[in-house]
Amino acid sequence: MAMTSDDVVECYTYLGDAGVDIWIDGGWSVDALLGKQLRPHKDLDVAIQWKDVPELRNALSARGYKQVREDNQWNFVLADDQGHEIDVHAFVFDDKGNVVDGIMYPTESLTGVGRIGNSTVRCIAPRYMVEFLAPWIHKWPDKYIPAVSALCEKFGIELPVEHKNIVTPGQKS
Repeated sequence: MAMTSDDVVECYTYLGDAGVDIWIDGGWSVDALLGKQLRPHKDLDVAIQWKDVPELRNALSARGYKQVREDNQWNFVLADDQGHEIDVHAFVFDDKGNVVDGIMYPTESLTGVGRIGNSTVRCIAPRYMVEFLAPWIHKWPDKYIPAVSALCEKFGIELPVEHKNIVTPGQKS
């Protein structure tokens, strides 16, 4: 089952009301930055401070979410019985607001702001979203070439070298 924009906004709002701050990551971050949905998404990727993970787990447990996968303590996936998945990426801020442990997001990457539907959301900043996606272009070109191209065009970011070296279907080499 896909995560719809309504699902994402409802989850973001619900967690915010529960006192849990998240940053939208992954495909939904791309869409938030662009202000439109480029493709369907099977899950919602979120970045969260490690200190807020227990409250996130409690809030989502009350909604029927259970852990279905754990890559490590900093990255795990929760899902409900309808197939909605939330891929959680936890990090630790020091007292100066720098990421010092967990998923090592560059601190500046956590400064993005975008829109999903009529809601403003915190997300990964555009330059970093491009950097995070570029290494995956060769593995999933249908997924990431349009995302990287759209972000670069909208925000005046130079296309990464990984993107420049790909010949897309219908393009002459």
